[in-house]
Amino acid sequence: MVSRRSLLSLPLAGAAAAQESNARPHLVLFLADDHGYLDSPVYGSKAVRTPNMEKLAAEGMTLTSAFCGSPTCVPSRAVLMSGLHSARNGAEANHSQMRASVRTLPSYLKELGYHTAHFGKNHFQPRSSYPDMEFVKSEIEGGMLNNDLDTKAFDEWLAARGSKTPLCLIVGCHSPHVYWPANDGYDPKKVELPPTFVDTSETREERAKYYTDITIADSQLGEIRASVTKHLGSNVLFVYTSDNGAQWPFAKWNLYDAGIRMPFIASWPGRIKPGSRCDALVSFTDILPAFVEAAGGAPPAGIDGRSFLPVLAGQSQRHRSEIFATHSGDGNMNVYPMRCIRTDRYKYILNLHPEFEFGTHIDRAGPRDGRIYWDSWVAKAKESASAAAVIKRYQIRPREELYDVSRDPHEMQNLAPDRRFIRVLEDFRARVEKWMDEQGDQRGVFGQPRLHEGLTM
Repeated sequence: MVSRRSLLSLPLAGAAAAQESNARPHLVLFLADDHGYLDSPVYGSKAVRTPNMEKLAAEGMTLTSAFCGSPTCVPSRAVLMSGLHSARNGAEANHSQMRASVRTLPSYLKELGYHTAHFGKNHFQPRSSYPDMEFVKSEIEGGMLNNDLDTKAFDEWLAARGSKTPLCLIVGCHSPHVYWPANDGYDPKKVELPPTFVDTSETREERAKYYTDITIADSQLGEIRASVTKHLGSNVLFVYTSDNGAQWPFAKWNLYDAGIRMPFIASWPGRIKPGSRCDALVSFTDILPAFVEAAGGAPPAGIDGRSFLPVLAGQSQRHRSEIFATHSGDGNMNVYPMRCIRTDRYKYILNLHPEFEFGTHIDRAGPRDGRIYWDSWVAKAKESASAAAVIKRYQIRPREELYDVSRDPHEMQNLAPDRRFIRVLEDFRARVEKWMDEQGDQRGVFGQPRLHEGLTM
């Protein structure tokens, strides 16, 4: 068993590192917004430019099986900051709030002598749940969905810091959340479209804008890392990830891997092996106990998360045998509660109300939310059977979905109706039901759903 003492005393190289060997690290979490797992060369893309993510990966560890707890902004952050899944922390639907009794990461770290500060995009609700986190004014106002992280304010705050107190810095980037900026240097003909998409010129043009926004997030990552190195030195556990998948069909607001499988890169000079990769299953509930343990504390009892520091230290290749995730909804735009379990081979999704019609901002809001390309999908579906099948699959879901993700990474072939997989289906169904009961999951419906045509409430 790996102890906190052994993790904190792993050998460092060089004289400067030796001076820091007994010091507790600063903790930095850089949280992008709606960055899809596959959309960086770190995870196989040949089209997206992310040099700073690649640099971070070369200096640290890339986790290939890290999963958020819920595929929308506020619930995902609540899971991350509480170490509890949504039913237990209270923030189930998007823009809902955690229960007042729930403790968050800054509170645990304060007991260990840390000061926690937040920069950039917030979406940590309610503010009263974070009495021990300083919220630093660090956003460039740009209008509805067009604010930006102020990296200069971050640098100035660090430069003005007088205390030697160890820090936990939560940095929220707005990119690549919609609205996407104008395309800057990407060829729409060369963008990568997953097989779940309908290939139209509008889709490719919007994809190029999305890539542009990822590159903006990457640039800000580089600026934040430069400030951290300049002001805090090398004894820093630095993590890059995203809150949930990108705002594309079958991604954000969904429990497919495109919605919940996150880019996750961590560096800690002398403790994490440069250029390493690991496929251990990790949940966002595990970030809180890992940070607490890295800070020298004992991970709190009674939460859903458990520390994965042994994975980062290269002392274990496995962490969990399964992860769970939930989604409840996002206002009246998306009322579609679902639950899932994911192992290294299978994904099971339980759609609690298959009589509801699935929809999101993409097909129900304005052009820049997704309608620009969605309408082109609908138009193509009038003459293309394959496009019509995509639209139908998006809007109408079966009660149960089962995928062999080792062979079907885009989750295209639902195995639930296949009798050859009946034992797997029954096993996963029972595990999800048991987990929901243990979580106190009320299976609630938040908002006014739309029913399939011909159905009534």
